[in-house]
This record gives sequence, C-alpha cells and structure tokens, in this order.
Amino acid sequence: MKKSYLVMWAAAGLLAACSSPKTEEAAATDTLAVAAPVEEWTPLFDGQTFNGWSKYGGGEVGKAWKIENGELYLDAANKAGWQTGDGGDIVTNEEFENFHFKYEWKIAPNGNSGVIFLVHESPDFQYPWQTGPEMQVLDNAGHPDAKILSHRAGDLYDLIVSSQETVKPAGEWNQAEIIINQGKLDFFLNGVNIVSTQLFTPEWEALIAKSKFKDMPGFGKYKKGKIALQDHGDVVHYRNLVIKKL
Repeated sequence: MKKSYLVMWAAAGLLAACSSPKTEEAAATDTLAVAAPVEEWTPLFDGQTFNGWSKYGGGEVGKAWKIENGELYLDAANKAGWQTGDGGDIVTNEEFENFHFKYEWKIAPNGNSGVIFLVHESPDFQYPWQTGPEMQVLDNAGHPDAKILSHRAGDLYDLIVSSQETVKPAGEWNQAEIIINQGKLDFFLNGVNIVSTQLFTPEWEALIAKSKFKDMPGFGKYKKGKIALQDHGDVVHYRNLVIKKL
C-alpha cells in the first residue's frame, strides 16, 4: 500500500511539473467550474413591502397585515374580527406548480393560522381553503383545534396526521417546507419530513371524500395555484419566505 501511494504522489508531481503555469483568467475559470451551482431561490416577501401579494379575491393587502423587522404578521389585536375588511387571507400574485417553498412561522399563544397552496383564485370560491390544501399553523398546547388529529401543527389539515410532532412552543420560530414535484407532496417541519403523499390519485380522492372538504367540488383539484397565508383571527408572524421552481 505504501508503494502504491508513493507512485501516485510521484506521478502527480511529474504532471504538475510538466504543466505550464495558468493565467489568472484560466485559474478563475477553473474556480467557477468547480464551484457549487447557486440555488435559484426567489424571495416571496422582500421584508419591507407587500409586493407580490394581494388580498384573496382582489385588492390590496388588508391593513391588519403589518411588516416589521423583516417579518410579515397579522396584527389581530387591532382588527375588527376574523376575515374582516382590514384583514383577510392574502395570496401570492403568481401561481406555482412544481416547487420547493421554505418559510418560518411563529404563532401567538392559543393561535391558529395556516399556509394554503395550489389555491385557485376565482369568484366561484370565497376562501383559499375551498381549493387549496393547507399545512397547519397552530399552538398545539393552547388552541382547541389541537384536540382533533390532523388539525395539529404541521398536519396536512384534516387529511393526513404528521408522522411525528416537531413543532416548537407558541412564540418560537418554526422552519417549514412544502415541496410538490409531479404531484408528490412533502412537508418538513424543523428539518423533519412529517408528511408525504401523492396528489391527484384515486387515493387522494378517497382522502378528500372522508374529510370536511368532501362537498367542495374545487378542493384538491388544481395542479397549479397561488400560496396563501391565512387570517384565522389570531396573531401570527411569517418571515424568510423563499421559493424554488422545480
């Protein structure tokens, strides 16, 4: 083994000695060639404005949604009520089909919200959840919805229970990911893959048929749609919302 290594090092040294010095330009080209490709992540929230977002159903984002310290949050304490004119669900202006979406959220004590995706915005539907599935945002320790399996934080709401609970307590930031690629759906919460399923199959239709969405003809049917942040009447914060098309 020692002899083999000596031969290899000698050969490498001989090649280096025989090669001509590289220009600075050539060296820079080599550096670029071996560098890891930059991931094409696109911010969905610039940390300062609501550019790229609107109120579901049309119009500007409701005044109860605020921006502070690079965070987008619902100021529920100063709004008239759930889904009122000064709040309401908000959606991206752009639609997405195959994507990897990363974001962080934290919920107030006893709070409830959600991230809804593949949302079809149309006058035929009053709310995003009439078409789009939801990754639940919840204070499991305080909100009564947590008593229902498949309604807890990280669940595919009312459809699939998380394989394990990795959510952090109210007031702490959670790192969440939603990935859809050719109908394959995966949820990650704080680095753990907690939900995995295939959309738009007979099995998917069977899940819907057993859920609260069974009488909603548009639910879970759209393969491309917007991403929504839900106004459930409670204080919720979001930040670092980025997406990569797959």
